[in-house]
Amino acid sequence: MDTAVRVENVSVRYAMPGERFSTFKEYAIRRLQGRVSRQALWAVRDVSFAVGRGEVYGLIGRNGAGKSTLLKVIARVLRPTSGRVRIEGKVAPLLEFGAGFHPELTGRENVFLNGALLGFTRRQMQEKFDRIVDFAELWAFIDAPLRTYSSGMAARLGFAVATDVDPEVLIVDEVLAVGDEAFQNKCEARMSGFRDRGATILLVSHNVRTVRGLCRRAVWLEQGNVKAEGPAEAIVEEYHQASLP
Repeated sequence: MDTAVRVENVSVRYAMPGERFSTFKEYAIRRLQGRVSRQALWAVRDVSFAVGRGEVYGLIGRNGAGKSTLLKVIARVLRPTSGRVRIEGKVAPLLEFGAGFHPELTGRENVFLNGALLGFTRRQMQEKFDRIVDFAELWAFIDAPLRTYSSGMAARLGFAVATDVDPEVLIVDEVLAVGDEAFQNKCEARMSGFRDRGATILLVSHNVRTVRGLCRRAVWLEQGNVKAEGPAEAIVEEYHQASLP
């Protein structure tokens, strides 16, 4: 099997303040005196796995297990403390929808703004525009300011912009939980379409039904470490059993 993504002994360490400061002045003085203590927090520790070309691979685990941090490393948004990631192909990271949206601009203006932040030209976004609004089902609101949108509407628009791509490697972080059930089904159908066209997909989701339905293999992260890896059905069941009270 050709490998599209290879994660090799990746670790991410954050330096956390060892105490709280009531004012910035107090922090600055202690910092100048060299009296600010820090503690090491390992968000990810010695994680390794490989994803085959055209495979849908799931990452599961509790909140704070290191899933999102690991995806940011794979997407090259975050540099690991140690280890390395090798990727074959063009990467499209879907990590946070609407991160570049402005509440005072209209939905239409935000589509073009977000597209520019994703590296598309205005002409490319004009070609995409109708498809994006059709998918988001927001024609009635597209010229209204984004501040008038509900959180679900804004997420739908962000998802539509971010997924109007044709990637070789798609990195997806908890993005299939936007909108109502009908729209979530559309999101899953779009992910399935990427899979059917041969894209490699790394998917983080707390929805075990989604992982079972889309993924062939999965890795379970626990406190930054690999707890288990293997067929998605078996890993999800093991994780589910461990999560029972």
